[in-house]
Amino acid sequence: MISKNLENAINEQINFEFYSAYTYLAMSAYAEEIDFPGAANFFKIQAQEELDHARKMYDYLFQKGGKVVLEAIEKPRAEFDNLLNIFEEGLKHEQTVTKRIYNIANIALDEKEHATMSFLSWFVDEQVEEEENFTNLVKKIKRASGNEANLYMIDDELATRVYTPPVQAK
Repeated sequence: MISKNLENAINEQINFEFYSAYTYLAMSAYAEEIDFPGAANFFKIQAQEELDHARKMYDYLFQKGGKVVLEAIEKPRAEFDNLLNIFEEGLKHEQTVTKRIYNIANIALDEKEHATMSFLSWFVDEQVEEEENFTNLVKKIKRASGNEANLYMIDDELATRVYTPPVQAK
């Protein structure tokens, strides 16, 4: 059985993961609007990954005898300044997710809830990868800024991203 404190923290994160998916769909729509279909593809896949994260946590709460509580999803920001801005905002968002995952991990550590600590280790590793991906893309886009051809080459690269379901033992 999972503690109420940990159950609440995981529920908050489940809802934040759904918000994250919604946020990335808004970023995808903006990228499409400014004629960067590759970036739109990148953010659609990012949204799918966030839904996967929410489902993993959802399933885990039930495995531990907890209760899932779904809340209303806040409207995401829909307007951005340019391509660089959406990736910078994506990086900030992932940094927020990392802090939230660490908070849950700290609760699990304090409660000596080893199963949850083990479960969360996948998310900790995932956040390292997410932040690195966004950091690298922000750097690339900054280097390409002012050169439309280079931006479209990056966009072509982003168009090749495909969705890969996460691998984690239950």
